[in-house]
Amino acid sequence: MTTAPVEITQDLTAIHRSIDQRRLQEKIFILLGLLSILFALLALTALVLDLFFRGLPILNWRFITSPPSSTPEEAGVLIAWVGTLLVMVVTALFAIPMGVAAGIYLEEYAPKNWFSNFIEINISNLAGVPSIIYGLLALGFFVYTLNLGQSVATAGLTLGLLILPIVIVTTRESLRAISSTIREAAYAVGASKWQMIADHVLPYSMGGILTGIIVGISRAIGETAPLITIGALTFITFLPDSPLKSEFPFISFAWLQSPFTVLPIQMFNWVSRPQEAFQVNAAAAGIILLVLTLGVNGLAIYLRYRFRKGIKW
Repeated sequence: MTTAPVEITQDLTAIHRSIDQRRLQEKIFILLGLLSILFALLALTALVLDLFFRGLPILNWRFITSPPSSTPEEAGVLIAWVGTLLVMVVTALFAIPMGVAAGIYLEEYAPKNWFSNFIEINISNLAGVPSIIYGLLALGFFVYTLNLGQSVATAGLTLGLLILPIVIVTTRESLRAISSTIREAAYAVGASKWQMIADHVLPYSMGGILTGIIVGISRAIGETAPLITIGALTFITFLPDSPLKSEFPFISFAWLQSPFTVLPIQMFNWVSRPQEAFQVNAAAAGIILLVLTLGVNGLAIYLRYRFRKGIKW
């Protein structure tokens, strides 16, 4: 008669011991995660501080508004940061509308069959393809086949292809995260499929979509390999043509065909030189690139905040 209570006590003891072991494992895992995050933040902080300590003393208006020069004291980043902004404009205008539209189609309209599954798998794989492959693709297609040349348009389209899978995947995930009750409620009041997507699903998912756009643009703005592959210049002393002009229609697209350079390539050029002064110039250019990246991200975060604030829950 005393065997059953003893067995129950032993079972409870084993269960408590198992629970204690799992709690200990959970605490160890949390501690390792926190230490990993702390190490990454410390390394990042050290790199950023080193960048600022080296480059901030020479970062002034002359440096920002001067073209490159063979003399480090006279060299500046005007051509590079203007080229970076123009390339990012083309990248955003190409990748964002096409990526969002493709994500909407694949998630809301495409039939669920083997062909759409094949497309989904390839899009996911393209998000992990090395950027140099996109450079080789652009060299053969944009430069030689379409005869766009080594221009701002070619660079923007190349980086647009680079971030297109990221935008598509995040758009689909954001749309998929929206509850089906919102779709059913829209249909219940007589909305068509497109009205349901445009007026209900898309506004609620815009925060996640903009997050994907932020990630994509942040990757594109620092890319060097594909732009070197398509022939970006490492030394250029003249600005691209202005997008604005004084005569009607006051807009010019000649800048799309202009030669260019960007900040990462300018930094690469300076870092490869033996003079210490050029190394300092590269650090200052890195600060400007960091500010540009944070500025683009800040704009996207602000737009995301405005979209979320405008939604009535």
